[in-house]
Amino acid sequence: MTDAILAPAAARPEASARNAAMQARLKVRRGQEMRFKLYGRIAIVTALMFLVLLLGRIIHQGYTTFIDYRISIPVTLDASRIDKADLGGTNFDMIVADAVLAKLGTKDDDFGGASTKVMQIISNDLGFQLLKQVRADPSLIGKTITVTGPVKADAALYYKGEIKRSTLPENRKLDDQQLDWLDKLKSAGAVSSGFNISFLTHSDSTEPEQAGVWGAVVGSAMMLFVTALLAVPVGTLAAVYLEEFAPKNRWTDVIEVNINNLAAVPSIVYGLLGLAVFINWLGVPRSSPLVGGLVLALMALPTVIIATRSALKAVPPSIREAALGVGASKTQTVFHHVLPLAMPGVMTGAILSLAHALGETAPLLMIGMISFVPGAPENLISSATVLPVQVFIWENASERAFHERTAGAIIVLLVFMILMNLTAIMLRRRFERRW
Repeated sequence: MTDAILAPAAARPEASARNAAMQARLKVRRGQEMRFKLYGRIAIVTALMFLVLLLGRIIHQGYTTFIDYRISIPVTLDASRIDKADLGGTNFDMIVADAVLAKLGTKDDDFGGASTKVMQIISNDLGFQLLKQVRADPSLIGKTITVTGPVKADAALYYKGEIKRSTLPENRKLDDQQLDWLDKLKSAGAVSSGFNISFLTHSDSTEPEQAGVWGAVVGSAMMLFVTALLAVPVGTLAAVYLEEFAPKNRWTDVIEVNINNLAAVPSIVYGLLGLAVFINWLGVPRSSPLVGGLVLALMALPTVIIATRSALKAVPPSIREAALGVGASKTQTVFHHVLPLAMPGVMTGAILSLAHALGETAPLLMIGMISFVPGAPENLISSATVLPVQVFIWENASERAFHERTAGAIIVLLVFMILMNLTAIMLRRRFERRW
């Protein structure tokens, strides 16, 4: 009886020790969990900080691209200065410069130095507009018409505050007299600001104030059309065969491993392949949306195949079993039941692969899309440029105003890619089914 009474008392210290050890382990696990959550929050905050820093830098540098400063000036088309027989030989830029000097109340010297300095603050687009109007209607000669056009890029930078009077003269192209003229023109109401729609409607130009992204946008759209036309159906059908029809053996395992490896191949390798096969062997025109689309289709194929196979695997086996149970063939089961249910994932993967292809630059540089293209491509074999390459070209330009346009083009590219990603998200949410 005494031993039975004392046994629980002897066991109490052991139970207390086990309980204390359990509490210590529980405390350690809770501490580890709290630290893991803290590290996760720190990682998210760090990623958001870098994202805000990146986007903030781009927007801060590029938002001024969408602000345009234009000058409106009355110009007298003096018949004595215009050769009706050779309108192209008439110096309309000088006529516009003299009209600006008249607006400023300044006379030119005998050597035309003032007119030359005025032409450094107004775009030659005004003279080109005069030429077009006179060619279209020669009766304008002898009359006074108002012409409107952009100021020179450096003059626009001065109005935007990126060039200041305090800047050392050797670090700016405009002297103090030209800055005085710009202030006087603005105070007289000859210069106005507004949204720079020409940046979205003009193509590349050697003059920064006339350069736009329209040609690059059209080139990118044509190239993505070729990419989607090839990569999406071919990649989808290849994935369907590998996932639903191909026998599981050593050869299909080799194919699957190679597809996964191709998705990790550096993009410049695809550019070298396109240069060797499509341009040098097949003779596809260099620097065209067709050859660019072919190269990017090769690069997008592995991603489309992998995404499509993942979408097919997500369809429950019961769907296949039910279709086969009511007498459907294997082909009917796949194309009438499985693939439609997997289509949201297929479309999402296709759109994301195209968005990734849109941002590629290295393979396009290898196939010659670095050339200067002043207009939008007319067809798939015309010379063209694309948005990432346009960014690369402008960033390497010597003109300071092109760097501003670089950030503006990046903003356009980001908007393009965000719209594509939003489309993918909307398609997934619209057609997604939960099992």
